[in-house]
Amino acid sequence: MKKLFQEFKNFAVKGNMIDMAIGIIIGTAFNNVVNTLVKKVVMPPLSLLTDDVNLSNKKWVLRAGSDEMEEIYIGYGEFLEVIIDFGIIAFTIFMVLKFIKRFKDKAEDPDNSEVETPKNIELLSKMERLLQEQNEILKQKSH
Repeated sequence: MKKLFQEFKNFAVKGNMIDMAIGIIIGTAFNNVVNTLVKKVVMPPLSLLTDDVNLSNKKWVLRAGSDEMEEIYIGYGEFLEVIIDFGIIAFTIFMVLKFIKRFKDKAEDPDNSEVETPKNIELLSKMERLLQEQNEILKQKSH
């Protein structure tokens, strides 16, 4: 039991659980931003283009409802809205990740002085230069 607790403590403290929690929190906040973007910015112009058609109300009625029976329908409008939401979310995430990758590439380039290079990349870069110099010296000695 003590070993299990120690493993859990290492898991939680070493960052895995914390990183995951931060990702979930940011993801939830990002989801709210994207939902608002879709519902309040993107869908109103689409509604104008489609003569104020509300997609969420679109459905194929399979059986009309009555006092005794519930209406049965296929809600294809809601499905279309979800697909549009997914497309916008996927595109937004793609653009954010593209921006982050561009910034990360700049940060990992040891020759780029605009952004501070992380220490591990700087160290690897120095090691690479030393190995190249060593190879040049060895080539010169062998000739």
